[in-house]
Amino acid sequence: MALPTTYMNESGGPVAGLVDYYGIELDQLVVIHDDIDLPFGRLRFQFDRGPGGHNGVASVAKSLGSREFWRLKIGVGRPPGRMDPAAFVLRRFTKKEQSDVELLVVEAADVLAAFAIDGDEAARQYAGDATQRLGISD
Repeated sequence: MALPTTYMNESGGPVAGLVDYYGIELDQLVVIHDDIDLPFGRLRFQFDRGPGGHNGVASVAKSLGSREFWRLKIGVGRPPGRMDPAAFVLRRFTKKEQSDVELLVVEAADVLAAFAIDGDEAARQYAGDATQRLGISD
């Protein structure tokens, strides 16, 4: 696991450096990120998708010269009203959301374990079932 110290929008360079240094095959790379197009508490595990407006994912794809890597999307929901999406994703979670986020992090780790142990289909299934297990309502 690696956590770049650069701004999220510039994380492609550090990710590409790690991929090169460790000789990681792109089909074994998982980029974990927030997604405002997924309802809060939803997880989605996908391969070879566009950045969907996520500047950090775009940076990684550009630096790798490929979008053929896995993504674990963590739904944070849409910003209310006309709130700036950047301000929305950078705000602190409410107390209620924070307790849900703590459970969501555990579920996300379990998705990664499913991927490592049983492969991509198991990870996709586990991610798809997470919202029901968590009991998070949209």
